[in-house]
Amino acid sequence: MSTKIEQKDINRAAWAACDTFRGVVNPSQYMDYILVMLFLKYISDVWNDHYDEYKKQYDDDDERIRRKLERERFVLPIVMLKEKSDKSGHEVVTDKFPATYYSLYDRRSDDNIGELINIVLDHIEEANKSKLEGVFRNIDFNSESNLGKTKDRNRRLKAFIEDFNKPQLDMRPSRVSEDVIGNTYIYLIERFASDSGKKAGEFFTPLKVSELVAKLAMPKPGDKICDPSCGSGGLLIQAANRIGVRNFALYGQESNGSTWALCKMNMFLHSYDSARIEWCDTLNSPMLVENDRLMKFNCVVANPPFSLDKWGAENAESDRFNRFWRGVPPKSKGDWAFITHMIETALEKEGRVSVVVPHGVLFRGAAEGRIRQKLIEENILDAVIGLPGNLFPTTNIPVAILVFDKSRERGGKNDSRKDVLFIDASRDFIQGKNQNTLSEEHLEKIVRTYKKREIIEKYSYLAKFEEIKENDFNLNIPRYVDTFEEEEEIDIDSVQLEIDQLEKELVEVRTKMAEKLKEIER
Repeated sequence: MSTKIEQKDINRAAWAACDTFRGVVNPSQYMDYILVMLFLKYISDVWNDHYDEYKKQYDDDDERIRRKLERERFVLPIVMLKEKSDKSGHEVVTDKFPATYYSLYDRRSDDNIGELINIVLDHIEEANKSKLEGVFRNIDFNSESNLGKTKDRNRRLKAFIEDFNKPQLDMRPSRVSEDVIGNTYIYLIERFASDSGKKAGEFFTPLKVSELVAKLAMPKPGDKICDPSCGSGGLLIQAANRIGVRNFALYGQESNGSTWALCKMNMFLHSYDSARIEWCDTLNSPMLVENDRLMKFNCVVANPPFSLDKWGAENAESDRFNRFWRGVPPKSKGDWAFITHMIETALEKEGRVSVVVPHGVLFRGAAEGRIRQKLIEENILDAVIGLPGNLFPTTNIPVAILVFDKSRERGGKNDSRKDVLFIDASRDFIQGKNQNTLSEEHLEKIVRTYKKREIIEKYSYLAKFEEIKENDFNLNIPRYVDTFEEEEEIDIDSVQLEIDQLEKELVEVRTKMAEKLKEIER
């Protein structure tokens, strides 16, 4: 029986493969190369594992085996390289091989190895259009600008391909579970986020924050789950993992092409390749539409770009879906534009929204204040949860999570609920050298408090609508959760006695020092 590979071993081996590009290619660029090669190696190992299994059943009937494999999750087609014959002028086949990692490994010393990788990826994409169309369009393994001139590029690509042939990266299903591969993919994305600084916000939400957002959305079997700014798909995967069974549907939209491709591969590696992930700008061109109307979802989760400038306010008044009927957010801050889009796509009297926001969303006035007031008056805001600062690689500011619950609408099962739960979890974190994180205990405390709607001194408070109205619909958490710690009372007389004693001891020490110095001078 094959020895199972451990998560830490595959993580370490995959991260070590990055050494080929460090110092040569920017982390935000070589991330694509690493993750695409990991993806290719995985699907090649899955294909080979299944091929070996069917070989036992069908002996030497290779065509029958291929047809059976192609009816499964994906196809690895045959590549036929052709060129024109000098004599006849007709094209002749010069090489023929399956579109797999191992074919590339056998050809790793070829002068055109970068071009061969591109050809293999093109063939895989073409053969699996319904699941992978467009996924590799933004990656070029033959790029001189990214990978250097031919000689250097070939040397790097050869070493890179060899890095993935290590025993720790044997990703056959008989050795490695799908969870391990998916976790490695997320591990690499997290490491790249740490290296990429501000650019990480385009594709990554810290794992514990994603887990918390998903738990607060409380997805259940049968739900349609959406992330309108899905990045590399971590939040969707966390929401799916909460359900425990395969009875759900995932939807997402992402405006960055490279990040969209990461998300598609991430879904595939987690066996969620039926997820519908669209590539376009959610605020200006929502693609999750049916019968010319926005699709509706049971759960909507997101970590949208914070205070996005130039988000499309000039087009909001004429929005054909009428998403901004409560008001148009300022053109320099798109936070409430994302929030209102999410609310409009949540199912009436049922849908739940869980969204990460900067604290300015809670108290900024003008147009944002008016939108906030209308949503509170609609009675769908369920909770405001403050988190610690420095949780993100992109910013050290503290953030909050807003939870909206449409079951509080008139006719919904929670329409009698008229209060808003405020939780101040800003002091609960594990301090890191460069970035803080949340523990499982911190998450459990937040979720438990939310579900029970508990009032805990200096931690949580249930504010009635009248209280929020008195505060001019300002949701700043310190207005509702008093975390003030009284300073210990100082006994002035006792402190003065202590000072007198110290001064007396200091005189004695100085006298002794003077005597010692006189002895030395003699």
